[in-house]
Amino acid sequence: MADFNLTSSDPSMFILLGIPGLEDSHIWISIPFCTCYVIGLLANFTILFIVGTEKALHKPMYLLICMLALTDIGMSTSVMPKTLSIFWFNLKSITLDGCLAQMFFFQVISIVHSGILVIMAFDRYVAICNPLRYSTILTNTRTVKLGLVGVIRAILFFLPLPLLVRRLPFCANRLIQHTFCDHMAVAKLSCGDITINRIYGMVLALIVIGVDLMLIALSYGLIIRALLRISSKKAHQKALSTCTAHILVILMSYPPGLFASLSYRFNQGVAPHLHTIFSNVYFVTPPMFNPIVYGVNTKELREKVGKYLCRT
Repeated sequence: MADFNLTSSDPSMFILLGIPGLEDSHIWISIPFCTCYVIGLLANFTILFIVGTEKALHKPMYLLICMLALTDIGMSTSVMPKTLSIFWFNLKSITLDGCLAQMFFFQVISIVHSGILVIMAFDRYVAICNPLRYSTILTNTRTVKLGLVGVIRAILFFLPLPLLVRRLPFCANRLIQHTFCDHMAVAKLSCGDITINRIYGMVLALIVIGVDLMLIALSYGLIIRALLRISSKKAHQKALSTCTAHILVILMSYPPGLFASLSYRFNQGVAPHLHTIFSNVYFVTPPMFNPIVYGVNTKELREKVGKYLCRT
């Protein structure tokens, strides 16, 4: 219980409570989260290993899949080790700098993840609507440059948020009802004015996610328009099969992420323990399922994975 006696005499420490109201069940709750986290790590590292060792897969689409795998590993690893340490060892304390670092990394990686989904949508548009020029429009070098632009964009957009949190005064209450340092969960503990934090966080979410979703919708709108001009059912099925994995990843990424982000700002009718559980689910299920989705739906990758499994 000493962890809960933090007062203003220790301004650099916070306490992560875990899942509010379900503290006695932390051990049992940790089992599915740990399982999903480990499966996600194994699956994503397998994707990285196979694409890295197979020269036939050194193509833009597979480079993008590797970028997605790296962001999946980063997203889950920025949150789950601390979450599991709370569940297993009751290690709930975290410094202000540690809190800000965790906040910075998982939010930046989330924005990079969204940017990669946009590049993937553009990749599918070029592959379907302009296949003869695909190899000249999307080269490996250009794909890597687009990924770096996504990283720079994420850092520039999110860097002000930890700085805005650091300027806030914190009083005696430093108990965060969460398993990780969400921006608004920390900001709400301040005894100062957090209006700027609220506004900037909301504007950031709307601009980044809104623009990315618009670009993805535009890409698929152009793909649908191109398909409507083709009468061949075989061509329609082939185009649909190439987009299936990307569409599934989008559906697993954006709705849970938007819910986790917006529910903290509006906090209408969402129980704290449900919000915390759902937020953690967002950090382990997409990283677990994304490599499986691409492994199953991408023929070349599926064959290479099967070959390595047969060898072992």
